[in-house]
Amino acid sequence: MKKLYDFKNFKGDFTGGLVAGIVALPLALAFGVQSGMGAAAGLYGAIGIGIFAAIFGGTQTQASGPTGPMTVVSAALVAAAIEITGSLENAMGIILVTFLVGGLIQIVFGLLNIAGYVKYFPYPVVSGFMSGVGLIIIILQIFPFAGLSSPKSTVAVLQDLPRLFEEANIYALGLGALTVAIYYLFPKITKAIPSALVALVAASLVAYFLKWDVPIIGEIPSGLPALEIGTMLSIDGEAIGLIVEYGVVLAVLGSIDSLLTSVIADNMTKTKHNSNRELIGQGIGNMVAAVIGGIPGAGATKGTVVNINAGGTTKLSGTLHGLFLLAVLLGLGSLAAHIPLAVLAGLLIPIGFKIIDFKGLKHLRSVPKADTFVLLIVLLVTTFGSLIYAVGLGMALASLLFMKKASDLGEKGMNMGSVSEMEDDKPWQDELEFYEKYKDKVVIKHLYGPFFFGFTSTFKDSISSLPNDIDALIIRMEKVPMMDQSALYALEDVIHDLCSNGVEVLLVGLQPGPLDRLRSIDVIPDLVPEDDIFEEIDDAFFYLKGKLG
Repeated sequence: MKKLYDFKNFKGDFTGGLVAGIVALPLALAFGVQSGMGAAAGLYGAIGIGIFAAIFGGTQTQASGPTGPMTVVSAALVAAAIEITGSLENAMGIILVTFLVGGLIQIVFGLLNIAGYVKYFPYPVVSGFMSGVGLIIIILQIFPFAGLSSPKSTVAVLQDLPRLFEEANIYALGLGALTVAIYYLFPKITKAIPSALVALVAASLVAYFLKWDVPIIGEIPSGLPALEIGTMLSIDGEAIGLIVEYGVVLAVLGSIDSLLTSVIADNMTKTKHNSNRELIGQGIGNMVAAVIGGIPGAGATKGTVVNINAGGTTKLSGTLHGLFLLAVLLGLGSLAAHIPLAVLAGLLIPIGFKIIDFKGLKHLRSVPKADTFVLLIVLLVTTFGSLIYAVGLGMALASLLFMKKASDLGEKGMNMGSVSEMEDDKPWQDELEFYEKYKDKVVIKHLYGPFFFGFTSTFKDSISSLPNDIDALIIRMEKVPMMDQSALYALEDVIHDLCSNGVEVLLVGLQPGPLDRLRSIDVIPDLVPEDDIFEEIDDAFFYLKGKLG
C-alpha cells in the first residue's frame, strides 16, 4: 500500500487540499458569473478540473480550477456563441463542445511534447496578454460592482459609462467597496483564513440581514451535476470554425497558465514536474468539466501556493481540493444563491489587478523599444480587440523585430558553455590556470551573440544544473551585443536565485547596451553590486583570488 501512497503525507495533503478548496470557492463562483454561464458553471468547472487534473497531471502539488485568463476567453466565446444562436440556452452546445475540444487539444499537446515549445514565448507577448486579461476583468466588473448588468465587451462598457452614473445601486456599491476593503485589510489581521472567503461571507451576510435590494447569484442546482452529452450533440455545423478557433486558444492559454504554475510549484518544493503529463491531466480535467457543464481552467497559482504552504506534498492534496468543492456543492449550494453579484465583482477586481504585469509596465521606458512596442500592441489588442489575434500578432512582431535587430548587428545567434567544456578553445586560454585551481568553487559561463527570448529557457536550465556548493559564478558577456526584455528578466531571476543561495555573481565584459539595460531595471546595483562588474576577465580572477585564497 505504501507504494501507492505514503500515509505519513496524509495530514499535510488533507490540510493543503482543504485550504486550497476554501480559497478556490469564492473565485470559482465569481469566474462562473463572469463567464456568462452562471456561478454553477464555475463551481462545476472547479470540481471537474480540480479532481481530474490532479489525478492525471504531472505536478504533485498543483491545484487546478477556473482562472482569470481562461475565464476571459470563455466569456468571449459565450458572447460569440450567443450572437450566432440568439440565446445562452441555444448556445450551450457550441460552448461546451468548444471546451471539450480545448481539453482534447491539450491532451494532443502533451502527447506531441508541445510543452517543449511553450517556453519560447517572448516575455512582452505574455506580459501584454496577461495585463490585457487583467484589464478586461476589471472593466467588465465595473457595472456589476454598481449593481447593474454589464455590456459584454470592454469597448461597450466604456461607451455605456454614462448609464453607470445615472442608474448605480448605492447598496451594491457599498457591498462592493466593503468586499474590496476586507480583501485587502483582513490579511493584516491574520493570514490563517483566506481574505477572499471572509470578504465573501461577511459582505453577503450584511446584504442578507439588512435586506438590501441588490442583484444576487440566484438558484444553483443541487445535487451532482448532470451530464451534458445531449446538449453537445445539438450543435450547428456552421459553428465548427468558432469551435476550433476558440478550442485552440483555450488549449494554448491553459497550457501556458498551467506550466507557469508548475514551475512555481517546482521552485517551492524543489521538485521537477512532468510538463507533458501535466498537459494531459489538464486536458482530461477540462474535458470532464465540459461534460458536466463547467467552465475550463488551468493550474491556479494562488491555490497551488496555499496548498504547498499548508503542507500539501502529493496529488492527493489537489484531488481533495476538488472533492471539497463537490461537498460544498452538495451541502451548501442553496446558500450560495444569496451571494450578491457586487460582492463577486469586489473579489474579481483585485484579482484583475494581480494579473496585470506591473513589473513589465514599469520598465517600458527601460527595455528595448521593440519590446515596448510589442507589449503595448498585445495589451491593446487583447483588451479592446481579439484575444485570439493578440498572441499571434505579438509572436509575429517579436520574431520580425528580433530578426531585424540581429541582422543589423551582423550576428548569427547565441550559444553557451562552461569553461570545462571549452578548454581547447583558444580565445579562452586565459581561463585555464584559474579553472584548474578553483574549478570546485567557481563556474564560468560564456554567452555569445544576441541574448533573446528564444534562449532564455536554455540559459535558465543551464544555470539550474550548477553544483549547489559553488562560491561564485562568472558570466562572460563580451560577445553579447544586445539583450531583449525576456533575457533581462531571465538573467534577473537567475541572479536572484543564486544570490539567495549564497552564490556571488560576477559579470564580465558587458557591452554598453546590455550594461545600460541592466542598470535601468536595477539589476545593477540591487542584485549585482558595481564591485562585481568587470571589464576584463583578469580583473575578475584577481578579485576572486583575494576572496578565495
